[in-house]
Amino acid sequence: MDDEGPSRTALAAAYARAYHQIADRPMILTDPLAARLLGVTANELTELGRPAEDGLDSGTGPGILRLAVGDRPRRLFFAARARFAEDRVAEAVAAGTRQVVILGAGLDTFAYRNPHPGLRVFEVDHPDTQAWKHQHLAASGIDRPEQLTFVPVDFETDTLATRLEAAGFNRTDPAVFVWLGVVFYLTPDAARSTLEYIARQSEPTEVIFDYLRSADTDEDRAQLQARANRAAAVGEPWFSYFASDDIAARLRALGFTDVEDHSAADLIAGYLDGSAEFEGEPPQALRPVRILRASR
Repeated sequence: MDDEGPSRTALAAAYARAYHQIADRPMILTDPLAARLLGVTANELTELGRPAEDGLDSGTGPGILRLAVGDRPRRLFFAARARFAEDRVAEAVAAGTRQVVILGAGLDTFAYRNPHPGLRVFEVDHPDTQAWKHQHLAASGIDRPEQLTFVPVDFETDTLATRLEAAGFNRTDPAVFVWLGVVFYLTPDAARSTLEYIARQSEPTEVIFDYLRSADTDEDRAQLQARANRAAAVGEPWFSYFASDDIAARLRALGFTDVEDHSAADLIAGYLDGSAEFEGEPPQALRPVRILRASR
C-alpha cells in the first residue's frame, strides 16, 4: 500500500461500489456513501466506467480504478461480497451478536450506514489508511458513529489480539469477523494466525472472507500467475492461495462446524435472482475468486 493513504486495491473496491450505484440495475448493494467518501462525482465515475481489459493496466492509479469500475464482473463481485457480509451480520445481530470486526476495513462504509442499534463496529486497518479515511470522512461531512472504533493494525507485524483488546473489544462475547480483500495479500502463516485468533472467540462466532482458489489446469495457472505478476508490479503481491477442500478442513480443525463456500459467479447470480449474468464459463477474472462464511 502507499505510505500516506489506502492501497490501490482499497481505492478500486470503493470506486467500484460507488459506480455500482449509478451503473447497475438491479443494484446488489446500496451504498450511498461510497462516492461521498471518495469525493468523486457521477460524471467522473462514468468517465472511469469505460470498458477495461483484464489486468492492472500499467500500474498507475487511474489504470486500476478504470479496471475495477469499468469491468462489470469485477464491479458486481465487489458489491456482492459486501452485501453477503452485511447480510450475514444482520442474521448474527438478530441472533444476539453485538460486535463486528472488519479486518482490513479499507474504505468500507458499513459502520456509517449501520442499521443495527447497539452493534459495535471495530474497523481494523493500517494506520495510514485510517488517517486518510479520517480526513476524507471529515471533508465529506460523514459523521463518525459513536458505536465505531478505529483499530490501527499492520497484519504482518502487529498483534491483532493486543490491538483489539486495547480498543475495547470483548473476547468473551459473540462476534462476526468480516475479512474482505485481504487474505491473498497475507502470507499463509499470517492468515492462519488470524483464523486461529478468531476461532478462540466465545461462541457463536463467524468469519466471512474471500480468497483465491489454487489453479487446477495449466491454463488457469498461467492466467493466475499473469495476474499475480501485475499485482506485484503495483506493489501489492499475492501470497496465499487455497484449495477449497483444504481451507474447509483447516477451518473445521479450528472448531468451525458450518462452512459455506461460494464461487464469485454464483454469489453474483444469487443476488440477481438467478439471471444468466454469465453465459457458459464465468469470466476469467472471477474464476479463482471464492467467498466463504464459517461459524462455530
